[in-house]
Amino acid sequence: MMCCSRRLCVSGLFVLLAALLAAPVASAQWVEAPGTGWAQVQVSHQQTEEGFNGDGNVVPLVQTPGDEGESIITTVRFTGALGLVRGADAWVDIPLHRQEFNSTNPVTEDLRNTGLGDSRVYLRMGPSLFGVDALPVAVALRGGAKFTSGNFSVDAETISLSEGQRDWELLLEVGKSLHPWPVYVQGWAGYRWRERNDEIDRDPGNEGLFYLAAGGSVDRFQWKLAVDGLFGEPSARQAAGARLEVSPRELVQVIPTVGWQLGPGALQAKARLPVHGQSTRANQLPAAPTFVLGYFLSWNRALW
Repeated sequence: MMCCSRRLCVSGLFVLLAALLAAPVASAQWVEAPGTGWAQVQVSHQQTEEGFNGDGNVVPLVQTPGDEGESIITTVRFTGALGLVRGADAWVDIPLHRQEFNSTNPVTEDLRNTGLGDSRVYLRMGPSLFGVDALPVAVALRGGAKFTSGNFSVDAETISLSEGQRDWELLLEVGKSLHPWPVYVQGWAGYRWRERNDEIDRDPGNEGLFYLAAGGSVDRFQWKLAVDGLFGEPSARQAAGARLEVSPRELVQVIPTVGWQLGPGALQAKARLPVHGQSTRANQLPAAPTFVLGYFLSWNRALW
């Protein structure tokens, strides 16, 4: 399965790269110039009674007869990037979660937790860092890590806001403006190494990642249509001295976005629509849309 996911991620990136190379040549600033950058604040909301199981089917989150459960997740997320030197910039992603799990069973207590989630930090490098400027497409290499800044608990009566282990990622990005048309295309593919979670004695399984998108603008109106996905290796844990493997985590989502220039930035609305998923009951992925509203601000005048 992981071999197939790697081929899918790499194939998708090569298809995009071939399309970009065939398009008219136009300049594109991919990595942020020194002192320039962007910042975004988003509020997302998801509410569902269903999740994906290990066979990829949509099932109730609670499968006890006569009982139903509902998951509600609201997140405020800050994301930003800042150019450091010519050809290199840094990214940061910081989420604040409010999670609830409500049950119709009168003897089951509803669960709630609010706090900081796992944060991510990336460093991105482009060819201009090495003195290479004239390329037909914008290319960058992005590497980063996810840190366990959120609360992780093994208590069944507590909702964890963290996955409980560090992740490391390496991504190859490509993008191009299709000038004179007001359209651009972009994408990336990469790999996520996930460390062992010693608190629950589990190897979560590494994951292949991909993202493909096309977008553009007409006057003050903006649009983008994207597809992203992750395909994981089976996770494993120790039980009674034996190593037990369970279904890998998989998720593919279609993400339509619309925006409108408002003030110095743009107001954006998007939906993350899952079209395929696979997960375990211990780490179940919700099978419901996530709706997002945010404000995006960029600046081209260097801060220094």
